[in-house]
Amino acid sequence: MASAEGFAAVFYSEPGVLGLLGNVVSAFLLCLQNFAVATTGLGPRAAEQVLAGVHLILIGGFVQLLAGFLAFRKYDHLGGAAFLTFSALWSSYGATKVLSATYPSLENTTLPSGNTSQLPAAGTALLSASQSAVAGLVAYIAISFILAFCSATVNYIMPFIFGAIALALGFEAVALFGDWALVVSGVLELGIVVCGLYGAVALLLKGITQRYVLPGFGHPLFNVLLLGSAQKSSSKALGEEKKKNTKYAEPMALGNICDTVSPFIFAFYFFGYMKTFCVGAAWISIISSCQLLSSFYSYLRGDGYHTTKFGVHSLLWLVMSWEELVLTAFLGLPAAQDSRLGMFGAWFFLATACLLFLMSIHKDTLEMLQNASFILLTSAFIHQIPLPGARPFLGAACSLCTALSLYATFASLINSIGEKALIPVGAQAVPSSALQAMLGAVHTWLSRSKDIPSGTGAAVPDSLFYICNGLAAAAAVQGGVGDPGRQQLSIPSVLIPGALGQLFVCRIQVQGGKRFGSVLPFCYAAFWAAWTWLRLAGHLLDIGAGNTEGFTAGSVAFLVLNAFLIILASSFNVVLLCLTLAMELLIICFLLFTLENLPLPFEIVVLSIISVVCFYGATASLTNCMFGKDLLVMGPPLLTVQSSRRDREDPLPCVCPKSHLTSGLRTIAELLNTGAVCGVPTDTVYALAASCKHPQAIEKVYRIKDRPQEKPICIFISNLEQLRAAAPPISPLLWEFMENVYPGGIGCIIQKGEWLKKLGVGAGYSRVGTQDSIMIRVPDLTVLVHLIDMTGPLAITSANPSGEVDSTHHDMVISRLGHKLEGVLCDGESDEVVASTVVNCTKIDESGITIVREGCIPAGKVMQIFERVKNRVV
Repeated sequence: MASAEGFAAVFYSEPGVLGLLGNVVSAFLLCLQNFAVATTGLGPRAAEQVLAGVHLILIGGFVQLLAGFLAFRKYDHLGGAAFLTFSALWSSYGATKVLSATYPSLENTTLPSGNTSQLPAAGTALLSASQSAVAGLVAYIAISFILAFCSATVNYIMPFIFGAIALALGFEAVALFGDWALVVSGVLELGIVVCGLYGAVALLLKGITQRYVLPGFGHPLFNVLLLGSAQKSSSKALGEEKKKNTKYAEPMALGNICDTVSPFIFAFYFFGYMKTFCVGAAWISIISSCQLLSSFYSYLRGDGYHTTKFGVHSLLWLVMSWEELVLTAFLGLPAAQDSRLGMFGAWFFLATACLLFLMSIHKDTLEMLQNASFILLTSAFIHQIPLPGARPFLGAACSLCTALSLYATFASLINSIGEKALIPVGAQAVPSSALQAMLGAVHTWLSRSKDIPSGTGAAVPDSLFYICNGLAAAAAVQGGVGDPGRQQLSIPSVLIPGALGQLFVCRIQVQGGKRFGSVLPFCYAAFWAAWTWLRLAGHLLDIGAGNTEGFTAGSVAFLVLNAFLIILASSFNVVLLCLTLAMELLIICFLLFTLENLPLPFEIVVLSIISVVCFYGATASLTNCMFGKDLLVMGPPLLTVQSSRRDREDPLPCVCPKSHLTSGLRTIAELLNTGAVCGVPTDTVYALAASCKHPQAIEKVYRIKDRPQEKPICIFISNLEQLRAAAPPISPLLWEFMENVYPGGIGCIIQKGEWLKKLGVGAGYSRVGTQDSIMIRVPDLTVLVHLIDMTGPLAITSANPSGEVDSTHHDMVISRLGHKLEGVLCDGESDEVVASTVVNCTKIDESGITIVREGCIPAGKVMQIFERVKNRVV
C-alpha cells in the first residue's frame, strides 16, 4: 500500500544495519587495544583510554541507541531490546575507561576515614575502579546469552554475533585480572567483526532490494513454537490493553533487562567487593536511562502500568546508586549512620512498591513475584535500618530481583517473538473483574459517605507525576538544619525524582499533546531543583545567611506562578488542586527559609501532606488508567471553562461519516458504487478506495496521489470464500498459505487471469495489478469487510501523496487529500503506522515465497508461517 519512497519504507528501513555496525566498530576497537597490550606488554596510556572510551560511547552507545529507537518503531521486539541493551553496555564500558584514565586515584582508592566497618570479611579481595566493572560485565554476559538464544528463533546470523559478544565479555572480565585473556578476547571480537559485517551487508541489501539477497535472515535456526505450546493463562491480563498494539515493539523485555543489570551490580557491591561505587554509579545511571526508555515506549503503547513500574524502578536505581556514591566517596559509614536515621524517602518507595504489587495481582504470577521482590528491596533500603545489618539484606534482595528479572527477560522475549505465552509465567492470582469490584467498592463507599463525584479520568503518565512529587517531598523532610551529612545524602533522593523524574514526565506529556500537563511537572521540577540547590547543597556551594536574596526573589516568583497553576488545577480535579495548594504552602516555607524565619515543624507537616496527597493521586491515577474507568475518586473540577463563542469550524471538504454508524457505511458504499474515490480505514493505515467496477475511478486514484503509472494497485476482498468461488488456478500449498495469513496485514501476489472477472473486478481488470500478477488482501477490520460486502472488490492504495508519510488518522486524510475526494470514512487512529507486508507467491511451488516489502508483519514471522504450512502440506 505505501510506496517504496514513502515514510514506512525509508524511515523504518533496516535499523539492524546501524545496530550491527555499532557492535562491529566497538568490537574492532577493543580487539586492536587488546592485541596491542598483549604484544607489547604495556597497558594503554591515559589518552588512549579516554579516546577508546569516547569512541565506545559515541559509536557503540549512541549509534545503537538510534538503532534501538528505529527497531522499536519497526515493531521489532528483539532488535529494540538488543540494540538498546548493547548501547548501554558499550557506553558503560567506555565510561569505565574514561573514569579510570581521568581519575587514576580511583584505581587505588582508600575508603573514607572511619569507614573500615564497610570492609568485607577477611580473604575477600577489594576491586579497583576498573576491576569493579566485572559486576556489570557478568550481568551483560547473562543477558547476551539470552539474546543469542532468542535471536536463533528469528535468524541464524545474530545468534553468532550475540553469542560471541557474551564470550568476549567473559574474557574481557578475566582480562581485568590477568593479561593472558586479552588474546582470546581479541579473537572473539574479530569474530564479532566478521559476522557483524556480513549481517550488516545482508540487511542493507535486503533494505535496498526489499528482499533477502544473502542468506542468514528470514529463516530461524529453529521455530520458536517448538519451545512449548501456548499456556492457558496468558500473561496479558484483562484490562491491560484493549486491542493488540503493533505500533511499537513491546518494551517489557528491555525493562526486565534493566532490572537484571542494576540489582546484580548492587548485589556485587553490597556483598562487599567494591571500594567505592563510582564505576557502579556510572553503569547503573546508563542502564537506568534505558529503563526510562522502556517506560516511554510503554507510554506510547498506552500501558499505564508498565509506564509507572519502569519509571519507578529507574528512579530507585538512580537514587540508590548516587546515594551510595556520596556515602562511599565523600562521607564514610560511621559519619553517615546517624544522618541516615532522619531520612524518610525510602518509605515512599516502599509504599509505591506495595501499590505496584496490588495493581499486579490480576496479572501473571511472575509479575507478582517481581513486585514482591521489589517490596523486599525497598524494605531493606529504609534508612532507619543500621547499615551493617542492612547490607546483607540488600544484597540478598538484589540477588532475588536479578534472578526473577533474568527469567522474566527470557519469557517476555520468547513470548513476544512467538506472540503466544510459550514460556510459563504463571496464572492470574485474582481475576481482573474481582480487583475492579474491590476498587469499585471503595469508590462506592467514598461516594456514599461523602457524596464526592468521581471526577475526570486519569492520563497514562499522571501516576508517575504524583510519585515523583511524593518521593521528593518525603526525601525533603529534614529533622534539623544543622546536619550537613544528611543534607548531602538527601540530594539524590530529592533531585532525581523531583527534578529529573518530572522532566521525563514533562517530556511524555508533551508527546501526548498535554499542554497544561507538561507545564505542571516542568514548573515543579524547577522548584525541586532550586530547593535542592539551597536547602541541601547550600553548605557545599557556600550559600547561606546574607547571600540568599536571589532565592528570595525566586520564591516570590514561584508563589505567583503557582497561584496560576492552582486556578488551572481547579478545572481538572480535586486531588490535583490539593497538590497545588500544598505546594503553595511549601513555597511559602521556602521563602521563610531564605528570610531565616522558617518554623521547621510546619514545613515537615506540609511535606507530609504533599506525600499523602501524592500517594493517593498516584493510586487513583494508576487504577483509573489501567482499567479505563473512574474506580477511585479524584474529585470533580471546581471550575468549568465555558466557551463564549460559537463554533466556527471550517466546513469539511468532503463527506466524512463515522465508521460506527450504519448510515455512514452506506453513504461511503453509495459513493464508491457511483464511481467516487473515498478514504477508508484498513487494518494497517488509511487507504484510498475505488470500486473495481469503475476503471475511471481507479485512474482518478493515480491522479489524486500523483502515483506513477507503473506502480500497480492491489485489490481487497472481504473473505477467502469469494476467491474460491472465482476458481483461480491456485495450488494446494498456496491455498493453505492463504488460509493461514488471511485475514491480516499480509498481501499475496498471485498470477492474474480471467478468473478475476468472476471475482467481481469487472471493467477495472486492466487497471489493477500488473499484466501478469495481482496482489490480493483480506483485511482484518470489520468495518472495511462490511463495506466490501456492499461494494464488491475494491482497488486500494495508501491515502497519502506519493512518497509522503502514510496517513494514520482520518484527519490526516481529510487535511491532505480531502479536497480531492468525495468522502472519508472516519475511524479515528489507525491500528498500525506502517503498511502491510507484501509476499510474492507466484512461484510458491517451485522456489517458495519472497518478501517484496516488509510491513507491519515481520518477514521472519511470514517465513515461519510458510515453513509450517509447507511441512504440513508436503
